[in-house]
Amino acid sequence: QVQLVESGGGLVQAGASLRLSCAASGITSNDYTMAWFRQAPGKEREFVAAIRYNSHTYYADSVKGRFTVSRGNVRNTVYLQMNTLKPEDTAIYYCAAGRPILSAIRDPPMYGYWGQGTQVTVSS
Repeated sequence: QVQLVESGGGLVQAGASLRLSCAASGITSNDYTMAWFRQAPGKEREFVAAIRYNSHTYYADSVKGRFTVSRGNVRNTVYLQMNTLKPEDTAIYYCAAGRPILSAIRDPPMYGYWGQGTQVTVSS
């Protein structure tokens, strides 16, 4: 049984940093594209960042230069380092695993496994 468990969310002030973690079980995360999505109230789920099996990384324009996705030294762990947080980053953040083609890496339906989400709230 595949499980993705996110942690590390919280309430911070604008300009602060947070690091989200995603612990995967039931799969070997290195064999998958691991991605982060987020969903704010009343909005659709949107792509944030992804790391492919070859460690190439991809980012939404809104987070490029502020967020970094990486694979951890702990097996089957993926991180999202978020710096210079803004109030518009407030959302539930989800970890996902899948094998999308590169052109579809930002599409939620391309990911078959999802975590339960972790809340990130950034106050102004």
